[in-house]
Amino acid sequence: MNELNIDERLFLWLNFDGGAVLDSIMSAISGVVMWLPLYLFIAWVVLRKYGWKSLIAFLVCLALAMGFADMLCGIFKHTGLLKSVWADFPARHRPMFDIAVRDLAHVVSYAHGPYGTVSAHAATTAAMAVLSALVLRKRWYSLTIAFIVLLISYSRIYLACHFPQDILLGLAVGLISGGAMYLLWRKLDNLLKNS
Repeated sequence: MNELNIDERLFLWLNFDGGAVLDSIMSAISGVVMWLPLYLFIAWVVLRKYGWKSLIAFLVCLALAMGFADMLCGIFKHTGLLKSVWADFPARHRPMFDIAVRDLAHVVSYAHGPYGTVSAHAATTAAMAVLSALVLRKRWYSLTIAFIVLLISYSRIYLACHFPQDILLGLAVGLISGGAMYLLWRKLDNLLKNS
């Protein structure tokens, strides 16, 4: 245990065997199907608050925010871009494949690619959360969506798909992507409303 870095130690502290029921719950939280009603709800609230033109602008920006975040994470994972930008950053496997922790980790499924930096789940959900929270501007919504992003992000650690550092980098990518697409949404929304 002494040879592990802080990120690996934190991962092992957060990753544990919660049994078959918690494994199923975390797998569902990490999936897409469970969250479809949330996406429909967000679209419905945007429609009710702003109208159909704003909804179209929102959906375009949401697709761009999530797509950009996902694409950027894929570039980091498959090209080692962070290694060239940040010399001390190791090109890392997912915890389930990482030699230092794989024998100590609770792994639910090995049905993932070998590399996990940066977390696309954290990035895409953070992008969706930032964009929708800035558009909706409701405190209850912002708190709820922040909790959901943290829950999904934690599920990735529980499932041994990501180290905490991977999650933090994914959240940073999502914050930037969602914030940038909010600025685009404002311009698109004005354009559509004035057309």
